[in-house]
Amino acid sequence: MRDFHFPGRSEVIATNGMAATSHPLAAKTCIDILERGGNAVDAAIAGAVLLGIAEPQSCGIGGDCFVLLKPAGSEAVIALNGSGRAPAGISAEALRAQGIDRIGTESIEAVTIPGAIDALCRLSEDHGRIGLEACLAPSIRYAEEGVPVAARVAFDWEEGAGRLQGAGRAHYLFDGKPPKVGDLFRSPAQAEALRLIARHGRAGFYEGPVAEDMVATLRAAGGCHTLEDFAGARSDYGKPISTRFMGHEILEHAPNGQGATALLMLNILARFDLARLDPFGVERTHIEAEAAKLAYDARDRFIADPASMTRLDHMLSEDTAERLAALIDPAAAMPSAKAASEAIHRDTVYITVVDRDRMAVSLIYSTYWSFGVGLASDRYAILMQNRGAGFSLEPGHPNEAGPGKRPMHTIIPGMLARESRVIMPFGVMGGGYQPNGHARFISNMLTYGMSPQAAIDAPRSFATLGDLQLERGYSPAVAEALARLGHRVTRPEAPLGGAQAILIDHDRGVLIGASDPRKDGCALGC
Repeated sequence: MRDFHFPGRSEVIATNGMAATSHPLAAKTCIDILERGGNAVDAAIAGAVLLGIAEPQSCGIGGDCFVLLKPAGSEAVIALNGSGRAPAGISAEALRAQGIDRIGTESIEAVTIPGAIDALCRLSEDHGRIGLEACLAPSIRYAEEGVPVAARVAFDWEEGAGRLQGAGRAHYLFDGKPPKVGDLFRSPAQAEALRLIARHGRAGFYEGPVAEDMVATLRAAGGCHTLEDFAGARSDYGKPISTRFMGHEILEHAPNGQGATALLMLNILARFDLARLDPFGVERTHIEAEAAKLAYDARDRFIADPASMTRLDHMLSEDTAERLAALIDPAAAMPSAKAASEAIHRDTVYITVVDRDRMAVSLIYSTYWSFGVGLASDRYAILMQNRGAGFSLEPGHPNEAGPGKRPMHTIIPGMLARESRVIMPFGVMGGGYQPNGHARFISNMLTYGMSPQAAIDAPRSFATLGDLQLERGYSPAVAEALARLGHRVTRPEAPLGGAQAILIDHDRGVLIGASDPRKDGCALGC
């Protein structure tokens, strides 16, 4: 139990349904959908699409999503890959011939075909209850009437505004400037696009005027994208991957997402007696940082489009974890492993919903960097994602850019199970931080016995690009001791990521929701 003398959040406890996400209007919309007879899939779709209006710097219908779904009455978790592919005209060889050795986050080559809308339409048709039109109605209304800009959204909007270009500036700036807290953001153009999707399903987005608008915008900017690329977009069902940690099963989405990185990191950490260590002390932080360096190095070597990845079993093997754990020196930091494809960023939303029938949805949704590539379609204001920046241009690399390939992806939904029964959908936002965030959150709960909210609230660290980033919750003494071990300690201006979780207490019949104070959102129940 938290100390009520200090600021903090209590978990939200309910019985009939729960939603947790990074914006309060999205959480309320989820609960409204549940109370109107929708299920967890309906609610998650409604909340996720609304987040594209409430947090346009983080996500939108021009982006991607990944989903883990536990249907009602079953413990067989389904994975849905809603990540888009590179256009057919992309060529790594041609880019190298131009002297390009890396796809830039603001280059037209970074724009991959949006995958989220196909995935959400498919979820609605296969697992929803009330239909796509009812799920999109709240977003259409808010896009027309406006959403007041929340505090954290305003912070991120101002930081990312410089990345906007062309029509992106007209649609997402107020007289050339980012909005202030409390300003109303309206997007009637997106409302029109959402109406077409509500009426025609995926065809309303990937064909017809919306697709034509996106392709015209991309071609005008020098892209090779075609209407055929958009019409061919498809999400794919699959099975999650998993590992055991502290008597529980942690489920992640299979590649091209980086969930295998989180599992490898947990497998490395399992080789150490973390329970004897101060959760916010020097030793735990040092071991976690070293484990992250090793796991992320494996990520950058191996994770790719599922059709190109051959080393997944190697990443998940106990032998690999054993060998990597042996490389960790408790008394000294190793040099940073190469991180070829990722810099820290935090522009993603995560939403989780559990309904009265215990259908559970873990959904993560993003346009990658702030405002994606910075380019919005002229007519419908659809921000284009820059997921292609996750590709490698190294010849022969499994993640080498190529026609119709999916890039290595950062966003990862998670679930926790015990004795083959799902007990918690969860997710951690924050770009490259996410595998580290999953490992820390799970270890906070299972190793140190923290509640979901306490595990989210706890200070975070992240070893990335040669630095060990420490949130200000770490004491100066710990920071100094880590520096003596050889870490280059920095204090990031913004906190590391955000998180949500819903613990399903099957024995007592209650749902326990937690949401990150680093964001504007909350958990709500019914």
